[in-house]
Amino acid sequence: MRNSEIAISIKNLTKFYGKFQALDNVCFEVKRGDFFAFLGPNGAGKTTTINVITGLSNYQSGDVKIFGFDTTREYTQTRSLVGLCAQEFNFDPFLTIHQLLVYQAGYFGITPWIASRRADELLDRFQLMEKRNSKHRALSGGMKKRLLLCRALIHDPEILILDEPTAGCDLELKFLIWDYLAQLNKEGKTVFLTTHYMEEAEKLCKTIGIINRGHIVRIGDKKEVLQDKSLEDVFIEVTGQE
Repeated sequence: MRNSEIAISIKNLTKFYGKFQALDNVCFEVKRGDFFAFLGPNGAGKTTTINVITGLSNYQSGDVKIFGFDTTREYTQTRSLVGLCAQEFNFDPFLTIHQLLVYQAGYFGITPWIASRRADELLDRFQLMEKRNSKHRALSGGMKKRLLLCRALIHDPEILILDEPTAGCDLELKFLIWDYLAQLNKEGKTVFLTTHYMEEAEKLCKTIGIINRGHIVRIGDKKEVLQDKSLEDVFIEVTGQE
């Protein structure tokens, strides 16, 4: 990797949807091994930023790099470095959950036998092994959430990006996911998390970034950001989404 210390670098990122400006000159960096919380109310630009980072959305201007690789010109390199856990349950209805993971691994050039072993390791880790040969429709909502995490991790990415992973979860599942994410970060994964839950950011993250109406409001150490009285209006708007 060209830059082993900076996992995500975004400079002067601007994105329009028609005449609506979703992102306005967004700039920030996420260091390797960080647990980064990206906060903001609905419509602030969180998911748009994720879509740009993962190459799912184009943009009008700016530079976006993953470990020094440009997300547009060097898409193949950057995509293999990132695992995305989105909000939607967009699984193939005709495959078992084990087959889903093996199929996903194939996108990254992983051979079937290695992918199968990796899939079983993840299913065991996320307590889904007994459902190995079931289709996703047979899973509970909580199991589907864990399957999303398995799919994001199947190619062993350096960066795990999660878009509101505990939205709609009960307390037991929320705490379980928190434990999984904390352990993954401890093992060296860089974690980029969007959330509406201040408790989640405070519990898990080292660094907090706040975006509002397409503008970066603040980036900094968790304790410093949470103690900043000037951000109270934004925090109220964020927590009001729960």
